[in-house]
This record gives sequence, C-alpha cells and structure tokens, in this order.
Amino acid sequence: MDAELIREGQNGLSTDKDTLYLLGGAALILFGAGLILSNPLVRKYMGQLNVGSLAKDLMPDIDRYLKLRSM
Repeated sequence: MDAELIREGQNGLSTDKDTLYLLGGAALILFGAGLILSNPLVRKYMGQLNVGSLAKDLMPDIDRYLKLRSM
C-alpha cells in the first residue's frame, strides 16, 4: 500500500500536496504585501504615486490584451 502511494506521488498525482504548497505560497505573499503596505513611509510614497490614475491608464492595454488572447 505504501509503495503505491509513493508511486502515485512520483507520477504527478499528488495534487493535494501541490495545492497546499500553492495556497501556502499565496498566503505568504499576501502577508508580506500587508506588512510592506502597513509601513507609514510606504503609505506616504503610495499616496504620491497616485495608483488610481495608473490603473486607469493601463485599462486600454489590458482590454487589448484580453481581446487578442480570446482570438
């Protein structure tokens, strides 16, 4: 029985473990971003960057990419 489980893991059927690693990595990224953005100095620079206008300027490019991708 144990040998079968080891073979399944080697054949790429260990999706539970891979999913756990993926979600753990995403949680670490989110936690790290939260720590960085909680710094008052970073908040000050983000306020000067004006992220809203940057996102508004990028929308036409994103729309164009999505149209090309759907073809």
